[in-house]
Amino acid sequence: MHASKVGKAIMKSWLTRRFGLWPWTVALLAVGLILADCQEAPRAPVLRFTAIRDDNTAELRRKFEPLADYLAERLDVPVEYVPSADYGASVEMFKNGDVQLAWFGGLTGAQARAAVSGALAIAQGEEDQAYYSYFVANASTGIERSESFPTEIAKRSFSFGSASSTSGRLMPEYYLRRETGKSPRDFFEQGFSFSGSHAQTLALVAAGTVEVGVVNYRTYLAKVASGDIDPERVRVIWQTPTYADYNFTVRPDLVAEFGPGFLEKLCASLLNLEDPGILEALQRSRLVAASNAEYHDLEVVARSLDLLR
Repeated sequence: MHASKVGKAIMKSWLTRRFGLWPWTVALLAVGLILADCQEAPRAPVLRFTAIRDDNTAELRRKFEPLADYLAERLDVPVEYVPSADYGASVEMFKNGDVQLAWFGGLTGAQARAAVSGALAIAQGEEDQAYYSYFVANASTGIERSESFPTEIAKRSFSFGSASSTSGRLMPEYYLRRETGKSPRDFFEQGFSFSGSHAQTLALVAAGTVEVGVVNYRTYLAKVASGDIDPERVRVIWQTPTYADYNFTVRPDLVAEFGPGFLEKLCASLLNLEDPGILEALQRSRLVAASNAEYHDLEVVARSLDLLR
C-alpha cells in the first residue's frame, strides 16, 4: 500500500476511535448532570388536604377534586385531595402531618386542633354558622313531625351516623339528653347503632333496616333533591336547635413549608370562591371566615360526653 494511503487509513482509524465516541460521551455526561440536578433541586411542596368521610367516595371526589384544581390555580402550588377512610382517619392524617388542610365537622375539627397545637379554623360555609340535624323516620312507623322531641322513638330501632360526627351524633345526642334526661343507652329500648355516614343512615331508614335515624339537614335535602330519598318514605320528625359545624382547619407549620403570606393567600382563595359548580358540590352558598372561638360551646359539649380531651 502506498505510504500516503497507509497514513490516511491510520488517521481515519484514530479519528473514528477518538471522535466517534464523543456523541455517546456527551450524552452520558448530560444524563449524569441532569440526574445530579434532579437529586439536588428541592421538590416543590404539595398542599395536601382531606375531608371527613360523611358521604360515599365518589361523591367526595366530585366535591373536592375540583376544589383542589381551583386552589392549585389560585395558589400556584400543586394541590392534592387525599381521601380518608373514615372520620377518625381524617383526624389522624392531620395530626401526623400527612395533610396540611382538612374539611372537618365541628367535632373532628375540635379533635384535630386539640391534637395539633396552633392549628386554626380558617373558613366555614355560611350555613355552618347555624347548622342543624334532622331526626328522620321510616313512614311505616307512623311518626309525624312535631316541634317537641319525639319521645316515642324510644321504642324504635335507631341509628346515629359516624360516632365522630357532629351533626350525626354529637349534637343530636346532646339534645336527646337535654330533652329526655337520659343517655342513648338508657333511652333506646332496642339499643342503637352507628351507620358510619349520613348517606348510609338515610339508606338504612329508607330500607326499614332501622326505623329512625339522625342526619344533617344538608345531606337530607340534597338526597331528596337528587331523587335518592323519597321524603314521603323517609320523613323528618324533629329538627334540632342550631350549632356551629363544618370548617376548614390548617396546620400551624403551613407557613414554614410554603412561605410567608401563604396562609393569607389560602384564606383569600377560600373566601373568594365563587365557582357555582364547586359551591353546589360543597352544598354551600359561599365560604366565610371562621375562628377557633366559634367552636368553644361545641367543645364544651364534646368534653361533657367524653368525646374530647
